[in-house]
Amino acid sequence: MKKIKLIQKSKKGIYWPSEELKKNAWINKNTIYKKAEKDPVKFWENLAAEGIIWDKKWTKTYHEKHPYFQWFIGGKLNASYNCLDRHLKDKKNKAAIIWEPESPEEKNRVLTYHDLYSEVNKLANVLKNLGVKKGEVVGIYLPMIPEGQIAMLACSRIGAIHCVVFSAFSAESLKYRLKETRTKILITADGYYRKGEILNLKAKADEAVKKTKVKKIIVVKRTGIKINWKKERDFWWHDLTEKADSYCRPKIMDSEDTLFILYTSGTTGKPKGIIHTTGGYLTQAYWTAKWDFNLHDDDVLWSTSDIGWITGHTYCCYGPLLNGATSLIYEGMFNYPQSDRWCEIIEKYGVTVFYTSPTAIRMFAKHGDNVKKFDFASLRILGSVGEPIDKEAWGWFFQNVGRKRCPLIDTWWQTETGGTLINSLPGIGPFIPTMAGRSFPGTRLTIFDDDGNVLPVNKEGNLVQLSPFAPGMLRGVYKNPKKYLETYWNKFGKGIYFTSDGAWKDRQGNFRITGRLDDIIKIAGHRISTAELEDAITRHPLVAECAVIPQSHEIKGSVPIALVVLKKAKPSLKLTREIVKQAETFIGPIARPEQVFFVEDLPKTRSGKIMRRILRNILADKPVGDISTLANPESVEKIKKIVSKS
Repeated sequence: MKKIKLIQKSKKGIYWPSEELKKNAWINKNTIYKKAEKDPVKFWENLAAEGIIWDKKWTKTYHEKHPYFQWFIGGKLNASYNCLDRHLKDKKNKAAIIWEPESPEEKNRVLTYHDLYSEVNKLANVLKNLGVKKGEVVGIYLPMIPEGQIAMLACSRIGAIHCVVFSAFSAESLKYRLKETRTKILITADGYYRKGEILNLKAKADEAVKKTKVKKIIVVKRTGIKINWKKERDFWWHDLTEKADSYCRPKIMDSEDTLFILYTSGTTGKPKGIIHTTGGYLTQAYWTAKWDFNLHDDDVLWSTSDIGWITGHTYCCYGPLLNGATSLIYEGMFNYPQSDRWCEIIEKYGVTVFYTSPTAIRMFAKHGDNVKKFDFASLRILGSVGEPIDKEAWGWFFQNVGRKRCPLIDTWWQTETGGTLINSLPGIGPFIPTMAGRSFPGTRLTIFDDDGNVLPVNKEGNLVQLSPFAPGMLRGVYKNPKKYLETYWNKFGKGIYFTSDGAWKDRQGNFRITGRLDDIIKIAGHRISTAELEDAITRHPLVAECAVIPQSHEIKGSVPIALVVLKKAKPSLKLTREIVKQAETFIGPIARPEQVFFVEDLPKTRSGKIMRRILRNILADKPVGDISTLANPESVEKIKKIVSKS
């Protein structure tokens, strides 16, 4: 395969698209930013009309009444139709989804657009036959198998709201989401593979549905293991779909009808159900996927995210399918059964766009001795997502995987934003190590100080989004309008969305994201709130209170460290194991504390607020700073001694 050089370098280590890339890029002129900035509403209106199939055009493009806003008001459409039906005429036999199982010995699956269309229609009819109505929530608790995308699209076809839960999350985490959404139908699997072992997913689902509204469970037979079975409640996916009709008329939805709810970590111990609607989300998913990854008909996009996260929703499902692209999904660990499995997958399928996380990149680098034997000639674009990428990871990825010829697109966005909001477009650039790029055309992001003043270039502050807001943005927090207002709109007032991230930008408008400003830990690209983890740990009967602090980690980016105050018990290895198990049980393995320190007291202000800044500095072996506001300053030295012994 001919290798085309897609970038060129400037004197200051800044990379730009080559002439070959510019010719091939959908967008290759800076004027797109000025055009979009002049009238963002008109800009998105034109994009919506061009990229999405509407059953009825909207009567008003944008309306805002703080803290709510709407896009394409009165417009009618269906998400499933836009992802599938529209492509049947010219892409019927094109691969829509390529699925690679964890075991190299197991046969892969390739679903053409017609195959996917057929499976989605069958499941849509199954859901209707089970009594699912428009606006009702269907729970999806599946590993990385094609049935995940099929289930999402089947829900959207009948107007049901899907709520996907990461399969590694605990039964307790699933239960919370099922109870809050009053879900009646859950779709899960018997189990799945992880490093050659079979994990029983159905057992967690069985535990989760207790004392919920769930009446029916649809089970995918993935592994064939023996599972608990409850007649009249549990149904095999294949039994139901084999008998179902192969066509289901798509339900016409309003642009502002809810498409899905996806829970994200909050700072109060309870996850927030982020609401995304149909018309605006699909518009942003279509265009960000097309422009960010420069998607053409021969591309194979491998976004390594699980569908339980927003990246999996937007760039493993909706974005690629809206564009008629081929999406690769992989079930297992990247380093199983050997460390270069991910390299083999890229080569095997001719992946052209590889979108992964800094955590994965660091893991690749640590076990990257065999990378040089792979050609990677098919790759055109590399992408990073999930957390700010450090210079070392950027450099390794760029040099060893992109071979200094592929642009590396660092993207910033959130569960709440629905799609990317900051990045460098491939045909424009620049591609600068650790810099995320510019605000996506049609969006307005800037940096404020704590008083709401716009900061000059190169000054770090609060990253905010200004009105009009991107069409794919959240429309609320499920059943919690107060949390929606307090979390995103109260800090700076009307017309200003607070991202809770810190950032600065250079003179050209390129942003550098510096990390979370609230109490969120990004573990291997997964967002877990410290409050959520603290809540899980303090449920242990012997724990009085605790503070969870993120600490830098070579591979995962950050890991949680728990400082625990016991009631009357004495510290012990057994108790440490119980606390770690507590976190795993209530949240999942990704929330496992890296270390547990037993302390007498936590540093607090006179009002009782734990001073996490001081704890972060202690763990990082930095000066603790001002402790004059503490009610118990003596706690600082005691904690220092305990930590220093570790």
